[in-house]
Amino acid sequence: MHVPAVGSRAVGTGEGRARGGTATAAATIELAGVAKSFGALAAVAPFDLHVAAGEFVSVVGPSGCGKSTLLRMIAGLERPSAGSVSVCGEEPASARRGKHIAVVPQAPGLLPWRTVEANASLLLDVRRRANPASHPDPAALLDEVGLGAFRRAHPHQLSGGMQQRVALVRAFALGAPVVLMDEPFAALDEITRAEMRALLARMLERRATTVVFVTHSIAEAVFLSDRVLVCTPRPAAVAAAIEVDLPRPRTPAVEDDPRFVRLCASARRALHEAMA
Repeated sequence: MHVPAVGSRAVGTGEGRARGGTATAAATIELAGVAKSFGALAAVAPFDLHVAAGEFVSVVGPSGCGKSTLLRMIAGLERPSAGSVSVCGEEPASARRGKHIAVVPQAPGLLPWRTVEANASLLLDVRRRANPASHPDPAALLDEVGLGAFRRAHPHQLSGGMQQRVALVRAFALGAPVVLMDEPFAALDEITRAEMRALLARMLERRATTVVFVTHSIAEAVFLSDRVLVCTPRPAAVAAAIEVDLPRPRTPAVEDDPRFVRLCASARRALHEAMA
């Protein structure tokens, strides 16, 4: 199945917006004819995708359509059944070893015996050989997300939203140019979820990070993204690509903008048509 052209761009030829700095040309993601099957079950249909350096791309679609499988192939955690994936000009496994990829999972996955600060620096501790002499300071990142006073606390002393903030810090502390997020706010209540997406938007304004973000929330996708990809039911293919031209920086007030409402309606309509 081929990815359709949408608007004036084919899906996968977007130009990234450098938030908070100049995005390096190397921090790109390329998928060429990528497909994935598990035995007789086709999870992801063949398609091409280009994510530009500094671009934030969200992937939305029905449950079980293959969004997470797609993300795992970009992360090098699943091998495609067909096609190729390139991250920062390398195979995903190589990019991950070189700390060019950080992953934020749905569950924070904090180690209960480590403090907040120790959890925040976990990836740096595990992958010390791959770390350059300079990297983001986890303590400074904890201050940035409002957890400076909780550095010595343990995960059981934190709310769900606070735990997910630690997971964000853990990923950004790696200093990776590409961050992959698999429904990181799905388990949170709506108020906390809105706070978290606003926090993530603020963090990214200071950084030229390339992001692929899987979510079930259309409003979340539109709020955060430069581009929203709407997927078909399994096997996942891109049914539509919606360009989000809302100005940055984005604050919660943008959700009252008529353009935001129209973009959400367009994405919702594309999803309903894909599922019909």
